[in-house]
Amino acid sequence: MTRPETRQEVRLMRNAAARRVSRRGLMKGAAAVGLTLPAADVSFLGAGTVGAAQDAPLGSALIGELEGPIVLVDAPRPATLRQAPMLDALVADGALPPVEERVPLEPLVVQPLEGIGAYGGTLRRAFTGPGDDENGNRWVSGDKLVFWDYTGTEFRPALAKSWEFSDEDRVFTIHLREGHKWSDGAPFTADDFVFWYEDIYTNPDLVPTPQSSFAINGKQGRIEKVDETTVRFVFEDPYPLFLTILGGTTFMGSGHMTNRGFHGGAYAPAHYLKQFHPKYTAQADVDTLATEANVEDWIALFRLKNQWSLNPDLPILGPWRSVEPVNTPNWVLERNPFYYEVDPEGNQLPYIDRIQMGLAENLEVLNLRAIAGEYDLQERHTDIAKLPVFLENQEQGDYSVRLDPGAYGSDATLQVNHSYDADPEVAKWLQNADFRRALSMGIDRDQLNETFWLGVGSPGSVAPDPSVPQSPGEEWRTKWSTLDVEQANRLLDEIGLTEKDDEGYRQRGDGGGRLRLEIFAISGAFVPFPRIAQSIAQQWQEIGIQLDVAELERNLGMTRMRNNEHQLFMWANDGSELIYAFPRHALPVDPAEAMMGPLIARWYVTGGEEGAAPKEEAMLEAMDLYTSAGNQNAEESNTTAQEIWKIIVDNVFSIGTVGVSPAVMGIRIVKNTMGNIPARQVNMQHARTPQSSHPATFFFRTGG
Repeated sequence: MTRPETRQEVRLMRNAAARRVSRRGLMKGAAAVGLTLPAADVSFLGAGTVGAAQDAPLGSALIGELEGPIVLVDAPRPATLRQAPMLDALVADGALPPVEERVPLEPLVVQPLEGIGAYGGTLRRAFTGPGDDENGNRWVSGDKLVFWDYTGTEFRPALAKSWEFSDEDRVFTIHLREGHKWSDGAPFTADDFVFWYEDIYTNPDLVPTPQSSFAINGKQGRIEKVDETTVRFVFEDPYPLFLTILGGTTFMGSGHMTNRGFHGGAYAPAHYLKQFHPKYTAQADVDTLATEANVEDWIALFRLKNQWSLNPDLPILGPWRSVEPVNTPNWVLERNPFYYEVDPEGNQLPYIDRIQMGLAENLEVLNLRAIAGEYDLQERHTDIAKLPVFLENQEQGDYSVRLDPGAYGSDATLQVNHSYDADPEVAKWLQNADFRRALSMGIDRDQLNETFWLGVGSPGSVAPDPSVPQSPGEEWRTKWSTLDVEQANRLLDEIGLTEKDDEGYRQRGDGGGRLRLEIFAISGAFVPFPRIAQSIAQQWQEIGIQLDVAELERNLGMTRMRNNEHQLFMWANDGSELIYAFPRHALPVDPAEAMMGPLIARWYVTGGEEGAAPKEEAMLEAMDLYTSAGNQNAEESNTTAQEIWKIIVDNVFSIGTVGVSPAVMGIRIVKNTMGNIPARQVNMQHARTPQSSHPATFFFRTGG
């Protein structure tokens, strides 16, 4: 049953429908609250330039100063520890041990942004259903082994209190925190890493394909236990990039809670999961459990039980755990009483007791509820097209609007499937660089920017913002990525697509009629992919290319993509600003989400034993460079990344439109009752925004 709209929501819906949302509307909305929005231009992040503003940043009142909490790396455990009042009765009844026994002897001490917060309250957010589990994943990513500071540029301890390389970077050793416990009170030790490696990762039933992030030069690594709190990752060749891999959103660096059932993250709760594993529990008993859970087999059962968003019984290490799962109308998270972070005064974090995410029937309703002030903090699924309305309703909704621009190149990328093979004629053209260049030059990005980004985005290629250290340079933002219908038509003619029908559309070279391309556009995404794709389809009429738009629900679209059914797939290329930490949107090297070629990704991770090799030498060259970076230090690997980007952009492996903007998870609606909320936070995949701001330090000033 859907929730009926309130009177205020109905009023806002009518007002929003009547308003023509454009940059003019944005300026009007800004003026209504006393803001000044100069011409679109934004400042972005990069090592050595963090927080630096360009000449005309997009509204100083909306893009604030980059700030965040400080991890006190060497701080000892405070002499006195305190806990949230909601836990007092449980301790008094003996259901929980005292806080001194729950916090590790070596906790992570975090200095909050503004100061010590108050305990209590339920934070209200919205989510869109079971497929939106990443909505919560980003709030609990404190369970990664290593993390980043609030700038997203410097490593900081997380589960691992320290680490070091040895044996010429062949051995990476991490040191865990003495006394650290899972959310059910069981010890978190090196045995959880051994269990993950021996019984999950190397079990082909659970992980059928060895992962490239745990390999160097095609040689898989291994895990060794040194003692209860010391673990070694051992490789045959030097692998200095492994620290970045652990800090990224990779299979190895995902953390336990955010691996989404793919069993990544390098550790798992052995004491709990062994009951679902036939090595430790009789196969007949495990099969019975699978039948009772209404799943196909023990493999499906194990995956289900190892997902924190679906299984409230799963022990976790993050700040909050699920108590009502994601497949219900209210996804409810509650504090982990054994969480390992404290503030400098010894208060165990998190401050907030619960996070309640209410199911939004659709994105329009979600945004209207945000406008009405029904959410305490919402940055996911907030629509840049609603920015004027957000601004106009700040006072009435008792919230503020903050913009967090991303540093990646394109919010709506046409990812070309380089392994598509269902139609050989279409596949031939998709694998032709000049064909892709022509498609790119047939897009009017300025029109898209004004229509869908209110003029605040940066039209261009897939290359990241010039401020980041892996950028190939400012000129690569526009290469093959500005409107030039004449040159696009000339290229298409030169490669042989000269025949046209009566409506001006180009004909297939095999005599099969009109050349038609199809793009999968997911509905309900951060920007309106189907509408953007339809606009591009209209623009491509000028170059004689027909584009058919298939609007798909996310799970269906992702399934068809992984089955290699797509020709083009529209998606953001977020995370690619640090290409080694999240490569899947730049190159087809990750089978979990290989929009640029599922078969190529499988070929890459299996060393050529499965899948299909790229047909273009340029793609092979880029992938070889990506592989070679594993042996390089930070400076060398950044230089290599720049060369990779030059190949990607010059060959238009994927087609960028508009990006380097706050459109994807950067329109932040913050209730004025909340504290320790940064004016601006990094909007980066590897920083797991908002985890870079340590949401465990957020609190309610006047109760939740």
